Amino acid sequence: MKVQNRWYTAGAVVAAVALTAGCNGAPEGGEDEAIAAAAAGTAEAPSFEVDLDWPQPLPNNWLMSSVLGLYVDAEDHVWVSHRPELLPEEELGAAQDPPTADCCVPAPVVMRFNGAGEVVHSWAHYEEADQWPGVLHGFFVDDDANLWISARDQHQLKKFSPDGEVLLTIGIQDETGGSDDTERLGRPSDMVVAPGTNELFVVDGYVNRRVIVFDAETGAYLRHWGAYGEAADDDYEFGPRGDGDPPARQFSTVHGITAADDGFIYVADRNNSRIQVFEHDGTFVQERVLRSGTGAAFDVALSHDAEQSFLYVADGEEHQIWVLRRSDLEVLDRFGSEGTEPGQFGRPHNLEVDSQGNLYVAEAAPGARVQRFHFLGLVTR
Repeated sequence: MKVQNRWYTAGAVVAAVALTAGCNGAPEGGEDEAIAAAAAGTAEAPSFEVDLDWPQPLPNNWLMSSVLGLYVDAEDHVWVSHRPELLPEEELGAAQDPPTADCCVPAPVVMRFNGAGEVVHSWAHYEEADQWPGVLHGFFVDDDANLWISARDQHQLKKFSPDGEVLLTIGIQDETGGSDDTERLGRPSDMVVAPGTNELFVVDGYVNRRVIVFDAETGAYLRHWGAYGEAADDDYEFGPRGDGDPPARQFSTVHGITAADDGFIYVADRNNSRIQVFEHDGTFVQERVLRSGTGAAFDVALSHDAEQSFLYVADGEEHQIWVLRRSDLEVLDRFGSEGTEPGQFGRPHNLEVDSQGNLYVAEAAPGARVQRFHFLGLVTR
């Protein structure tokens, strides 16, 4: 499907999205019916408006750096992790010994924001940050409010209680063993506990080339697979990724994952610029290559309606968000452009959706922030 390229400045994205939603709105019959109509092809796509008031300024002279972890929990609270070690020393005068200025100090590694954008809880303040793994990458909050985090560079997954107590560790610190190793990981990036199961699905993809599944209670290994549900091959040589070139047969930095209520697993294969869909047992269902080149699929999130009719995909290299119809992975829309203004992106890295349909986008370097986009309804064809 040929898609019109929509590049917006920050002001234009607010005006254009608000205008289309105001003129067209959603079909009568309620939001879920409207989204179902869009998914059937009678309406175009969800529309959004950047929220200029979210989040609130950080307290305590905190500064945030590259954001690599993002999750919206059942209370619509937003969990965020960042990389304070990337903050330049000249911006951290209050953290020096002795202090050289009144401002600033690194924000805690893990923060939880409420719906108003205020920090309501935090872990790992800068005085103790060296006691935590260096890069906390992906987040997931399970039904018991336990927080799963990928300690990417230590090749581990950690399960924390809501107060930060370590409940379970999967993987061996600083050890990796390839894509068929069932005990060691290879810089895992993200995870999800599938609805209705106690199975933890992990994209193990910076070093390895697989999805690997564990029992979420015990950490016991269950199964793993590579692209297309086939065996993962660490020796596979990738070819060109131009228009007309065949898709790669192996994952290349498989990076994001989510699970739908109806039993499908959606995987963001970052450097192959595609989404692949699987059943829980690893059976391949379908794929969508978003564009040629690399980096079009950093993360994937599901829309909030009962049918979860749409997918949102973060393109970390073209600095935009793709909107796909979930049933057939048809591309319906894309929005965003590179920049630092509200509504623009500096390497969108993670996506999340709250219960109202609002979209949250975390930006790694150079963006170093989280933005919220209000869900406005659907734009009809």
